[in-house]
Amino acid sequence: MSISRREFLEATTLGGVASSALSGQAGKGGKMPTRVLGRTGVRVSILGFGGGSRFLMYKEEDKALEALNRALDQGINYVDSAYGYGNGRSEELVGKVMATRRKEVFLVTKINRRKADEAMRIFEGSLKRLQTDHVDLLHIHGLENEQELAALEAPDGFLKEMFKLRDQKVARFIGVTCHNDPQVLVKTLERHDLDCTQMALNAACVGGGVKKLTRADGFETIALPVALRKKMGVTAMKIFAQEKILGQAPVETLLRYVMSLPVAAAVVGMPKLEHLDANIAVAKNFKRLPKAEMRKLAERISATHKLALDRFFAHHVDA
Repeated sequence: MSISRREFLEATTLGGVASSALSGQAGKGGKMPTRVLGRTGVRVSILGFGGGSRFLMYKEEDKALEALNRALDQGINYVDSAYGYGNGRSEELVGKVMATRRKEVFLVTKINRRKADEAMRIFEGSLKRLQTDHVDLLHIHGLENEQELAALEAPDGFLKEMFKLRDQKVARFIGVTCHNDPQVLVKTLERHDLDCTQMALNAACVGGGVKKLTRADGFETIALPVALRKKMGVTAMKIFAQEKILGQAPVETLLRYVMSLPVAAAVVGMPKLEHLDANIAVAKNFKRLPKAEMRKLAERISATHKLALDRFFAHHVDA
């Protein structure tokens, strides 16, 4: 099932308001829970602020800045941006807040180029846009396939430069994100000394690939165990599968599903202040879903959505 962006905005707002945990003021009197981001040792909020296409839906700059400031005021400290989000526009917006609040934030950005020269030029611009002299985490953005992995590993690839940036502490930690193919993510994690990874995790088990259509070939069952074995910091994305699984369960349940996985943070794009408040309330009042309930939810949604979602995410780019 696919829904329109308008329906998404309405559904997420109504879904949040319907929950007793989200009545009135989000998380009033509560604290934002934190978890350790793997071997980085850093504690980050279990709800991360996503700076992708949904953040860019704030067409008025002051509204975008209000949203990010409100997130920080409510205890969110994991802020996720990327050059690929609006060709640097997300970084510019985040940077306007970092100018005065940098010390409060675990700042993340991502580079979507594979060759070192081009990627380094973009990263230098990212630091300027973000108004900082370093990022806490630098990701390879949206690794798609083995050809891209080979390009990163080539003599002129960006991977070796990332290790240098980590040594120089210009990027405190380095990692990779992937929502296309869990197998290529596994190869990347196994081969290289990365600190963190972000992968597509949701109740529909997105990303297994169209050749094998079982729950067993998703990120949750293939890539997540590898990252945990290597004690990497793991964050989740695509919690609502680009809105395609909204309506399959309450919004709060879909978010709690991901937060109940062994991840440090669920990174969510929140294009309205109501969404931000509702998701903060879920985080501040978080209770893990029972494993049996998680299994039943995943099996039900996967049975009807996984094939279409795998095909959709095979070439999806969140820009």
